[in-house]
Amino acid sequence: MGRRKLEIKKIEDKSSRQVAFSKRRNGLIKKARELSILCDAHVSLLVFSSSGKLYQFFSSDKILERYESRCKADGISPAGTSEQVNRFGNFETSSELLQVIERELKETHLDQLSVMDLVQLENELDAARDQIKSRKTQLVLQPITTLTEEEIKLSEENRLLAAEVAALKKQREGNEATKPNGKRPLLLLI
Repeated sequence: MGRRKLEIKKIEDKSSRQVAFSKRRNGLIKKARELSILCDAHVSLLVFSSSGKLYQFFSSDKILERYESRCKADGISPAGTSEQVNRFGNFETSSELLQVIERELKETHLDQLSVMDLVQLENELDAARDQIKSRKTQLVLQPITTLTEEEIKLSEENRLLAAEVAALKKQREGNEATKPNGKRPLLLLI
């Protein structure tokens, strides 16, 4: 006895729709993982639920950066940047991030979360932590870079001013050598 063909349309029953979403999402993530392993392919999978919850799978850490650089090289505008894709990427401080995560945990019943959901949440937290560390490093290095550039400019200005001073000294020495007996020439007014 074979399976009956399923008509592709929106499932009207909310609980049945949620069960189908969960099963198909897990199956899709499993297929993406298998494709990545079997074919040595770099796979990225982003799924947003109807409630806006993000589910993701990345076979490589740098896959979004690689996608963006490839789009820039090809002159194509990327469909989504890492800031748009990661819902935790736009927080300036870790306290903002923790408030959002705490709110989401309160809204979600923890006893209803599967192991995969908890692993996914852990991965999102790790990604958010990495982005915060990256942003912190960027903010720390930015003034150093600015000061280094300013130092280079000032060194160049100093070199040019030293060259001008040397040229003026040389010109003054040349003028003193052409004066007779070191006396100043007289000006005659007619």
